[in-house]
Amino acid sequence: MFPDHDTAETRPAGRGWAKGYPRRRRPAFGVLILALACFCLPNASALAQDETPEEKGLRIARETSARNDGFENFTAGLTMVLRDRHGRESIRKMRFKVLEVQGDGDKSLFVFDRPRDVRGTALLTHAHIDTHDDQWLYLPALKRVKRISASRRSGSFMGSEFSYEDMSSPEVEEYTYKYLRDEPCGNLTCTVTEQVPRDEESGYSRKVVWQDTGELRTWKMELYDRKGSHLKTLAIANYRQYLDRYWRAENQTMINHLTGAVTVLKWTEFRFRTDLSDSEFTHTALRRVR
Repeated sequence: MFPDHDTAETRPAGRGWAKGYPRRRRPAFGVLILALACFCLPNASALAQDETPEEKGLRIARETSARNDGFENFTAGLTMVLRDRHGRESIRKMRFKVLEVQGDGDKSLFVFDRPRDVRGTALLTHAHIDTHDDQWLYLPALKRVKRISASRRSGSFMGSEFSYEDMSSPEVEEYTYKYLRDEPCGNLTCTVTEQVPRDEESGYSRKVVWQDTGELRTWKMELYDRKGSHLKTLAIANYRQYLDRYWRAENQTMINHLTGAVTVLKWTEFRFRTDLSDSEFTHTALRRVR
């Protein structure tokens, strides 16, 4: 589940709301967007010793979030492999793009290219830091844009083991946090943190997240359903660094422990700071997606 060694390669080329919490940006896609930063406080050791597990968990989330600020936008290619409990597979190809939004959650768009029966299907998400995210699904066969209500965000995204909720960029304010422990993960040391959604309509009662202590990259996440049962596990691998700062994983594997089904996301061709505009991430633009 964890890497045998630090597999990060350096530069190939070039998401909730809570009173009393400052508005800070995402911890990751989550599930899962990490970067590099330096927090050099002269009394950092003393602060760490006085922290409660809850305070430490929140600090880690804020630091993870801050390390990803400033990426502006990026695009990527994506292969989705759906595998049932008997090992039978189906493959889907899509494109992904995301636009960073200062003072709010990011905007993202998934567009399916293959197979033919799903070509042109698109999911648009406007993440928010102090209210429910907005999500719309465009179905080309019906020529219809369908809004995904908050109560349906726990549903499967296009038959995969990822839910609509999983496909949205998380924000720090969406969770409460608790530091649990440090432990080895492969040849790395990982901090293990519990995250509890504040949204009562979330499909999860809690998440347990493993992040390496050096770069704060997420390597594993356990997701528990509303009854507290361990529903799914997300394993993440093959990180690469872009622009000397931003870490992105090439592989994400979601295992459903209830059904035995697995979905693998394979990311390719990351391109940062491309010529994206806000007009590409609007409700009306969905109908024009090609």
